[in-house]
Amino acid sequence: MSYSKAIVVKSIAPLKQKPQQDSGLADEILFGMEVEVLEEAAEWLYIHTSYNYKGYLNKSDVSLKGIGTWVAVEKKFIIAAFADILSSPSYSSVCMMTIPRGASIALTGKKQDKWLEVMLPSEERGWVREEALQKTIHKLGSELRNSIVDAALLYLGAQYRWGGKTPMGIDCSGLSSMAYLLNGLILPRDSDDQMKFLKKIDRKESRPGDLLFFPGHVAIYIGEDKFIHATGTDAVVKINSLNKDSRLYRKDLDEKYICTGTVF
Repeated sequence: MSYSKAIVVKSIAPLKQKPQQDSGLADEILFGMEVEVLEEAAEWLYIHTSYNYKGYLNKSDVSLKGIGTWVAVEKKFIIAAFADILSSPSYSSVCMMTIPRGASIALTGKKQDKWLEVMLPSEERGWVREEALQKTIHKLGSELRNSIVDAALLYLGAQYRWGGKTPMGIDCSGLSSMAYLLNGLILPRDSDDQMKFLKKIDRKESRPGDLLFFPGHVAIYIGEDKFIHATGTDAVVKINSLNKDSRLYRKDLDEKYICTGTVF
């Protein structure tokens, strides 16, 4: 096959473990993300992501055209839970599509009031509210740590979904990877790989934005012994604590704590 790159054009594209519809969900690839095509299998593409994850996407979920144009233009992440792409800068215009937090959209540079013109991978033009877009990232140190925590808190209350990473449903490593991605940092997709990727520090050195690792699980430390995580036990993104005196205490996780990981 002559193509080596593709752009996801579906709002939330399910990445399958096998090239079949009833295969388990490995990940969700969000609109605007660029992937590398490794193989073609009937209506499926075996792909590789920028965060070193592989799986199968349906061909209908990606575009194999216009890669050069898309890569060259300025893009920003959607920070709102969901954002409508409208045909003109008016709430009453036609909704072309709706994309989730973490999706990537290209800017044309045109602005009208609080509306920004955007370009889709098809090179169609649409409009989105500027409040829906992530602001330019220029953060370091404690400010970046706090921003990672803030990004994670945006998903508070979202249901637990294996392989998910949107406000519609998200898993533990999806939450940590998205909190970092929205701040310009790319982490591996799975918790085990995240633990290998990060620098390990002692528990007492944990600071906001660091990751806490447990067997098959990861959480984001938010300070004062508390952490936010997507937990299958409670089927939701919530805040818990490692402090035995807290009503939010999770004894099971406290006893199984492995290490803290940091990029700082």
